[in-house]
Amino acid sequence: MTARESIEHLKKRARKIVAGLRKRYRGATTALNFSTPHELLVATVLAAQCTDKKVNEVTAKLFRKYRSPEDFARARRSTLERMIKPTGFFRNKANSILSLSKAIIEKHGGRVPDKLEQLVELPGVGRKTANVVLAAAFGKPGIVVDTHMIRVANRLGLTRAKDPVKIEFDLMKILPRRVWGEFSFMITLHGRQICKARKPMCSICDVEAYCPSSQLKGSKR
Repeated sequence: MTARESIEHLKKRARKIVAGLRKRYRGATTALNFSTPHELLVATVLAAQCTDKKVNEVTAKLFRKYRSPEDFARARRSTLERMIKPTGFFRNKANSILSLSKAIIEKHGGRVPDKLEQLVELPGVGRKTANVVLAAAFGKPGIVVDTHMIRVANRLGLTRAKDPVKIEFDLMKILPRRVWGEFSFMITLHGRQICKARKPMCSICDVEAYCPSSQLKGSKR
């Protein structure tokens, strides 16, 4: 997003970026394993400050023992903490999982809500987690602003913001609603594989032609 770039030009460039990313990441979705919206909600809580690979290792056993919000709500805290300990911050995460599971039962009849406003009212659920669930579990529009999105969206000049909520709203203005989730998951993969934090691999990037950062010689990015 340059000082002279109009919103219409920005929208056109954003569409080209989406098309370019699809060459490598078509069909991208969350890397977290789940079979129900509640499982994805739990997995996303566990993914904070933890790799998706480690979370999937933990949930493989966790979801065999606890299969529903009711199961989690009745879980013994000590057992739950022991099972999720490898993901880090396990006490806080256990508290969130127990509390949100009880809230889903008490306020939503045991069904995970499919609206952002209701999801963020659940204990321990922020906009990022809510948007992951909306996009991946319900197929609804949701822009997921993780560390990769913050870095890559800024490099691509789609936003100048560093605050996740501001970035989310900036992207909402220039991307069609139908691609919000897809774009989010493609950007996460792109950030992991190509547009890395320390040394972006611009020479093999499918959207290099639309990236103002790649044109800045000597830039530290």
